[in-house]
Amino acid sequence: MLFDDRYRTIKSSCEGIFRDKGSKFIAYAYPIKNENEAKEFLASLKAEHPKARHHCWALRLSPDRNVFRINDDGEPSGTAGRPILNALLSNDLTNIIVIVVRYFGGTLLGVPGLINAYKTATIDAISNSEIVEKTINDIYNINFEYLQMNDVMRLVKELELEIFKQSFENNCNLEISIPKSKLNSALQKLDKIEHLSYTYLYTI
Repeated sequence: MLFDDRYRTIKSSCEGIFRDKGSKFIAYAYPIKNENEAKEFLASLKAEHPKARHHCWALRLSPDRNVFRINDDGEPSGTAGRPILNALLSNDLTNIIVIVVRYFGGTLLGVPGLINAYKTATIDAISNSEIVEKTINDIYNINFEYLQMNDVMRLVKELELEIFKQSFENNCNLEISIPKSKLNSALQKLDKIEHLSYTYLYTI
């Protein structure tokens, strides 16, 4: 099986809303890279909505989509975090957190009503977002001699690699981004260029 190096997320933060029997459910969706970012968004929303009864949320992380967290924040178990997560799953989104802030309207909605409210508010936020497809890339630092410049630049062009940084002095240095799906062939081709070394830096 080929490694799937693409994933779907949202381009920027967005909001959605759902009202039922006086209760108001405001969904805030944010693109995130890690759980620390998620905690910061949650803390800022709690500060912004101190009088809200609940701040329920679900997040999904990592390009292989296998990291997730849910929190019902005092709502009956399974009525808030899980419906939010299900909306993320059905839209195949990752690297995202959706926090739904609930203002209680005085009338209990019951389990089906709550599930519907949290799901619908989340879907409304997602429908207001711009969904983007991203690739998982490994960042490498490449060192080579000036004479190898043509070979290296030909390879960069052929594989459509993105250059982050470059310096061409006595020794040449490039920082390039290689999509996971092209990694093996790119490294094999780099190995064939004389007087060239490379180092893995990080993954984005």
